[in-house]
Amino acid sequence: MKNTYLLFALGFAALLFGGCEEDNGSSPSPDPDGGASSKYIVTATPIASEGVADYILTADDLTTGTISTTANGIEQDGTYRYYVTSNNKFFSMLYGQGNAGAVTTYELNSSGELEVLSDFQAETVRAFAPVAEDLLTIKMTASADDPYLYWYRISTNSLTIVNEGQINCQEVANKENGELAYFSWITAKGDDLVYLPYFTIKGTTEGGWSTDYPDEANVAVYSYPEMQYVKTISDDRTSFIGRYFTSGLTFDEQGDGYAFSSAVPMNANWEVIETLPSAVTRIANATDDFDDYYFNLEEASGGYVIDSHIYAGDGKFIGIMQNKAEMTTAWGGGKAYAIIDVYNKTFDWVTGMPDPATITQITTGGNNLVSEDGGTVHVGVTTETGSFVYNIDVATSKATQGLAVEGGLITAINILNSASEEE
Repeated sequence: MKNTYLLFALGFAALLFGGCEEDNGSSPSPDPDGGASSKYIVTATPIASEGVADYILTADDLTTGTISTTANGIEQDGTYRYYVTSNNKFFSMLYGQGNAGAVTTYELNSSGELEVLSDFQAETVRAFAPVAEDLLTIKMTASADDPYLYWYRISTNSLTIVNEGQINCQEVANKENGELAYFSWITAKGDDLVYLPYFTIKGTTEGGWSTDYPDEANVAVYSYPEMQYVKTISDDRTSFIGRYFTSGLTFDEQGDGYAFSSAVPMNANWEVIETLPSAVTRIANATDDFDDYYFNLEEASGGYVIDSHIYAGDGKFIGIMQNKAEMTTAWGGGKAYAIIDVYNKTFDWVTGMPDPATITQITTGGNNLVSEDGGTVHVGVTTETGSFVYNIDVATSKATQGLAVEGGLITAINILNSASEEE
């Protein structure tokens, strides 16, 4: 998501005061009838001026070539957008700064062009993820005086809100001092359960995002689609899972959930509290609870913490890492890439990426794309010399520079099949 830090500031104020088949992970398959069976979707912010909206661009290849924001693409209305692909549809959601924002849905037609399917208003949310054939979104503006957050089910078939409800996040946290549960993200397990890792915050004018409980990880489990509370899973070997607006939990092919802690709880001055190391723990499929698995990422990396992760499959993750000695805020900023093998507990830096000191912007977490076979992870990286897609070979831990975006800063990478392929 672009401008994450600014979005956090807006969210903080609200709290206090109120892919397809790919042989090599590079090129979509051509349509034998002359159309385009799939396209890569690349969003980019024009660099010509401040406060401008993203453009949605399309490309046939992520390993080579150039696309441009100049006289090209579909301009989005509104400055702050975030994106998700589900049910072969591309959703562009406007951050409404506390107000309702537009949700614009696109599909790829048989000619390889993006077409608008719908454009409707929905609440500005701070967590969202595909679940079954829905998008589940959560609006979080709760405070100690009003401890409710709100969830919405958006059908990716009817493109309408089909259900909604509220959660008392003070009750979820269940703390003696009244702290609130703040969900970092949403992770689905199958079609009938959602796991919501959370950190606890005081939610008062004086306490803000601070906590008296920095050394614990909690995950609230809900049934789906009813969104009925099932239980909370807890662990005391790490701090909370994920970060603000950042996923920290992924289930693998065996149904085991790997939980990543960035170790960034805060005090009332927004300063990171010294706490347990950045590490990976596991929710075992067999018990649906944390087991004894533990992988210390700070130790393995030589002093780095994980900001966000991308799952490539077979126990291998791309970790976006930040030097703990250089960390000044809890809101991310990592620009170093590594391959984390959670099965074998190995950590290898990715070679071929730009020097982190030269990187000005990256695509984080779910804004990156994994090839169908899991062999390649496509990430967007901007330096002073330009904005490029880098293609990371998971097996070799080596990245190569690919598609260039002229006149823009890459904010997300996705892929769509043409609508005719789904019929």
